[in-house]
Amino acid sequence: MKKQYLIFTLLFSFLATASLAQKRYIDPIYSDADIEVTSDVKYATNISFLLSKTSNQAQVIADLTAIKTALATGQPIPKAYFDPRDASSDIKVENLEMDVYRAKSDVDSKTDRPVVIYLHTGNFLPPVINGSPCGVKTDSSAIVLCTEWAKRGYVAVSMEYRGGWNPLAGTEEARKGQLLNAVYRAIHDVKQGVSVIRTEAAGSNTYGMDASNITLYGEGTGGYVALGYLTLDKYTEMELPKFINPISNKSYIDTAQVGLIDGSRGLLNLYQSPKTDVTVQAVVNAGGALADTSWLNAGDAPMITFQAVRDPFAPFNEGIVVVPVTNGNVVEVQGGNLFIQKANAIGNNDAIKNMPADDEYNKKARSHYGNTIDYIYPAPGDKMTINNDVEGLFPIIRPITDDLYNNRSGPWQWWDPESPYATAEVSPDDLPGVTVHMASLPGNPDMGPEKGRTFIDTIMGYMCPRIAVINGDYTVDQLSVDDKLPSNAANIYPNPAKNEITISVDNQFNVQSIRLMDITGREVKNITANNIVRINVSDLQTGYYMINIQTSEGLISSKLIKE
Repeated sequence: MKKQYLIFTLLFSFLATASLAQKRYIDPIYSDADIEVTSDVKYATNISFLLSKTSNQAQVIADLTAIKTALATGQPIPKAYFDPRDASSDIKVENLEMDVYRAKSDVDSKTDRPVVIYLHTGNFLPPVINGSPCGVKTDSSAIVLCTEWAKRGYVAVSMEYRGGWNPLAGTEEARKGQLLNAVYRAIHDVKQGVSVIRTEAAGSNTYGMDASNITLYGEGTGGYVALGYLTLDKYTEMELPKFINPISNKSYIDTAQVGLIDGSRGLLNLYQSPKTDVTVQAVVNAGGALADTSWLNAGDAPMITFQAVRDPFAPFNEGIVVVPVTNGNVVEVQGGNLFIQKANAIGNNDAIKNMPADDEYNKKARSHYGNTIDYIYPAPGDKMTINNDVEGLFPIIRPITDDLYNNRSGPWQWWDPESPYATAEVSPDDLPGVTVHMASLPGNPDMGPEKGRTFIDTIMGYMCPRIAVINGDYTVDQLSVDDKLPSNAANIYPNPAKNEITISVDNQFNVQSIRLMDITGREVKNITANNIVRINVSDLQTGYYMINIQTSEGLISSKLIKE
């Protein structure tokens, strides 16, 4: 067994360095079985805005005094403050946790793996209450995304953050204020998480991380958090007219209550200043929007965005955020069509502005630039033009629907229709028998793992090369695929194989030679062949091999497992 693990370790070192092999951080170099997950790692504790009551100010002050005194004296917070059923306190606290995905040390001995942090969707409310079966760190898309990053050699972290607000508040002002504060608190949570990751990496480095290279990936609501994390760095940015409460004539975000931008201080906050630098090297948004493009400044990290152009909840260009729970308006924001345009204009995306023209994902994204398509609103809002100078934006165009709110927003999402979240009733009193699955299906009627994974493949194919360039693992020139054909142009079976394999190459390609390479890069077989050939591999040692099929049209590369 140890010998086999050594073979695997050498193999993956080979795959990461050989010029004709798959590229680490870009291609999946590990299998699902090679990935391990450490679940529910606590990274922070803070006040729960889902469970706390704040109407009795005397009780609030008494609770906060007891909690903060315990922390200041190094004592654990009393259990009563964690228990929502304990009526002796109004303020409740919650632990925040993360799941860590990485290749097992048996197959990957690297201790400097870049990190991708995943932030889930959910409208700052738990599933069912948020009107969806999704919204936790173990959503189907979260598990697959994090597994796919880990298979490419990253350490992936699915990080939860605090929710808590009332989407049923009677006025737009109340909804806006509560939602803006929820975003602000979540940014604080993620900063604590980044600090904990960097502290751990500088110490025991249990997970083999290079915490100097951290990418934030936010899905839906998590996208708003990730974009805010990157761009909110001045108090004046919270004092734009749209963020001013007309009653108090002050910002909806009261830093005396919820803390400073770095996450420290504040009456209703338990965090201290982060112990490390909390800047990140890149932000990827899937389905969120930016609070305001004025927050975006030269020198901010590069940004990549995937957005359904006809998303009715997160504007693609500019518009009002609509909460899926109630379809109520909240606040005006800007989508990827604008903020990626600005990021490019001010030079923040210079590192990834010249990605290869021969890459299929780049071709697909660029094919939409400059196009005008039918949009979801009545005239004059019945057309949407995708900007030209938006390199880093992958527009997703899904069919337009008659019902405004049934237009697609997160085609990469899916769920188990039989899960407890999906089978719960939306509102037993008002809509008896209507489950969360039934209510969510109109906006994603063909949802399922096959479609979701297809979109995740696109996300990986477009995002990962850019992150690898930003992190300095590759230059743009090293990513050209002029001479590389897709691996599915050849069918290799059986695989794994013991004695013989058959290689069948698509007839549109003219096969010149087939070479088998071992994990050291040494050629073990070189065959002049036609489009169908049988090869005896019984003489090869157990392990992994690269099969390089040279055609007159280019190279086809694939892996072979010899049993």
